[in-house]
Amino acid sequence: MRLATFLSPDGTERAGEVRDEVVVAFADGSVRDRLASGDTTSATGEEYALADVTLLAPVPRPRAIFGIGLNYAKHAAETGKEPPEVPMVFMKLPTSSVPGDGRVEVPAAASKRLDYEAELVVVSGGGTTIAGYSVADDLSARDLQKRETQWTRAKGFDGSCPWGPWITTADAVADAQALRIGSQVNGEVRQDSTTADLIFGPQALIDFIAETITLEPGDIVLTGTPEGVGQAMDPPRFLADGDVVRIEIESLGVIEHTVAVRS
Repeated sequence: MRLATFLSPDGTERAGEVRDEVVVAFADGSVRDRLASGDTTSATGEEYALADVTLLAPVPRPRAIFGIGLNYAKHAAETGKEPPEVPMVFMKLPTSSVPGDGRVEVPAAASKRLDYEAELVVVSGGGTTIAGYSVADDLSARDLQKRETQWTRAKGFDGSCPWGPWITTADAVADAQALRIGSQVNGEVRQDSTTADLIFGPQALIDFIAETITLEPGDIVLTGTPEGVGQAMDPPRFLADGDVVRIEIESLGVIEHTVAVRS
């Protein structure tokens, strides 16, 4: 099942189930409600053509957004760093969450060395339960990340987590560590890898975070990025105003957003 939050043609925010090129609304409740209950009953409400609705972030304002650093072996190698012995966890903020498609506004202070990161998203069902998976871009301000010992401003700025287009429930994903993952910038392939290169897999990450933090339904974990980020290129190649970033993960979908620097 693919769970989405969307605006219907009249501008009403709804939750629904995506089936091919249509989205069927649930009679009531939000995507977070579905994640909390584990209800996989098919939607039976109004049907809309997918092209006629506006997809929002699947959980518009997650309570918690966790990120994981250096979690692909080849990405650790391209940065010249040793793979971590335990997951490197940081956090983004609810205001980091924006829809995966469309215009993503980035604060000017975070735009000077702005980098893309294709990421597999793990969606919590509460506790150590994985409810589903999605696609994200972990936008990162590399100058701030290098200059400041804490990554809150570098990784958690407004709009730094475009994700979607929907949540694919866990029962529909045979193996989350056997998926192609990649990114393009203005049509040029930048990342082309597989989640098999993850150092710590989805369940290991959820279990690790849950050792000290109560996970609630709708919390999300960005699991790290594969090799090919702009910072690691020679010379480095960062994002600029107007650039189009496309991220795709096999079986989970595609997000594509345009960078817009906010003054």
